[in-house]
Parts: sequence; C-alpha cells; structure tokens
Amino acid sequence: MSKTNENLQEHLQEPNAQRVYEVTKAELPLHCPSDEMSLWNSHPRVYLPIEENGGKATCPYCGAEYQLKT
Repeated sequence: MSKTNENLQEHLQEPNAQRVYEVTKAELPLHCPSDEMSLWNSHPRVYLPIEENGGKATCPYCGAEYQLKT
C-alpha cells in the first residue's frame, strides 16, 4: 500500500462500526456508508430519506441507524 493510501485509511472510519449515528442538516443528503467511512469493505451506497421519516433512518443493508440532530 502506498504512503498516500496509508494516510488516507488512517483518517477514515471503519464502516458500520457504530450502531447509531447522529447527523446534522449539513450532512444531508444522507447516505450509507458516509464519506468518512472506508468503502472497500462495505456495501453499495444507498441514500436514506431521513427528513421524510421524522429525523430517523435505518440502512437496509447494514442496519445502521441514523438520527438527525436538532
């Protein structure tokens, strides 16, 4: 692995490491996995309609739960 890739991997979250994630309106549109997660060992990106569901959404692939901060 190149030095650049090693540095990049150090700053990424492990995908689906948490069960519940809090997100802000600045992070919308919401998708799982998020931009902060490494994608090589995760599922395809899926957009989640958190605003249409009362500020909560669950990923159909991994079951991660998202809550919109108010």
